[in-house]
Amino acid sequence: MAWIYLLIGGILEIMFTTTLRYVDGFKNIPWTIVFICCIAASMFFLDLATRHIPIGTAYAVWTGIGALGTVIVGIIWYHEPLSLIRGLLLLVLVGAIVGLKLTSGH
Repeated sequence: MAWIYLLIGGILEIMFTTTLRYVDGFKNIPWTIVFICCIAASMFFLDLATRHIPIGTAYAVWTGIGALGTVIVGIIWYHEPLSLIRGLLLLVLVGAIVGLKLTSGH
């Protein structure tokens, strides 16, 4: 269950990083509320996960999910560039996340 909490927290991290595009210096109140709710929920699920997964592993995986997801959101919705090197680095990131899970002992 801890890994599911970590996945949920990572997805919420993608959501809060994506909403940063819309908060407009925290002047756009509705988007700011969404941002705050997503970050609080993401931290909540990270906390739940760290009760059973080593903190270093959990944080690295949580951050990796957020980084990977945010890059994918940028490519799909905001037409950010996807070069060969960027794609290869994303594959390395996925490999690192999978490797951390496989070696965490949980």
